[in-house]
Amino acid sequence: MQTRTLGRTGRTVSVIGLGTWQLGADWGEVDEGDALAVLDAAHESGVTFFDTADVYGDGRSESLIGRWLVANPDAGVTVATKMGRRMPQEHANYSLEHFRAWTDRSRANLGVDTLDLVQLHCPPTSVYGADRVYDALDTLVDEGAIAAYGVSVEKVEEALAAIARPHVASVQIILNAFRLKPLDEVLPAAVEAGVGIIARVPLASGLLSGRYTLDTTFAANDHRTYNRHGESFDVGETFSGVDYATGVRAAGEFTELARAVAPDATAAQVALAWIARQHGVSSVIPGARNPAQARANAAAGSLELPESFDAAVRELYDREIRASVHDRW
Repeated sequence: MQTRTLGRTGRTVSVIGLGTWQLGADWGEVDEGDALAVLDAAHESGVTFFDTADVYGDGRSESLIGRWLVANPDAGVTVATKMGRRMPQEHANYSLEHFRAWTDRSRANLGVDTLDLVQLHCPPTSVYGADRVYDALDTLVDEGAIAAYGVSVEKVEEALAAIARPHVASVQIILNAFRLKPLDEVLPAAVEAGVGIIARVPLASGLLSGRYTLDTTFAANDHRTYNRHGESFDVGETFSGVDYATGVRAAGEFTELARAVAPDATAAQVALAWIARQHGVSSVIPGARNPAQARANAAAGSLELPESFDAAVRELYDREIRASVHDRW
């Protein structure tokens, strides 16, 4: 497993991390035993970075990680959580009072005195430009509640605004073969500033695994059923905002490209390895519903791809995807 420095946190993390939205909610049911087994399998495979949020299962994801940390006190894992979506998405709610309450709850769920990394969880765009928000976050660092802070964003301009702030340690952004816009400005700016990049939704909600067809169905409580048109949150979080039929067709082409450059790897592993090789990426955070998925994802952390694959990914994106997503986020 390759490792990278996670921006201004100074922490060394695995280039393939683990996103734990699946362990909380919105992806169908995962029981506690299976969730803990996923954490075990990921760590045994070299993963040292877990990403969660206070709203994943209303704290269930954080609490499961907290139980795992108790059982594995010397694991050396960095845990990043997120805050800001426990109240209506209004600028005024991003206050020191609320930050203290949210981080206290996360510290209790995770069983830690100091949170490794806290990220604002895709707040309204205006929040990224507010001095008082960053002053409040600095206060939490000074008080010892958090060791570092970052942001999770929907849009490129939000990422660039955060990167310009002197104490922002990391930016989490959707980056995958169906969402290439961050490569143009965000990654270069992050490298120059020393800010870490955490790549989320790396498989476009599973599309880039190449396993889905037009007939595939998802559980009623899976966001790939109920948020296809942005009914519950930003539509870009579901299939990266790509129309499902278009995504299935493009994913079939991606699978053929992946097979040509890495015949012994899966399309999902190639998709993850391709993101990991992009200059400026600190960690890629695919989710996993079972230990086998966690191990397979982690294996992408040592997969090498030829430079020529970049051009193939770009051509597919420009032809099939760009028109529908590039200017939206």
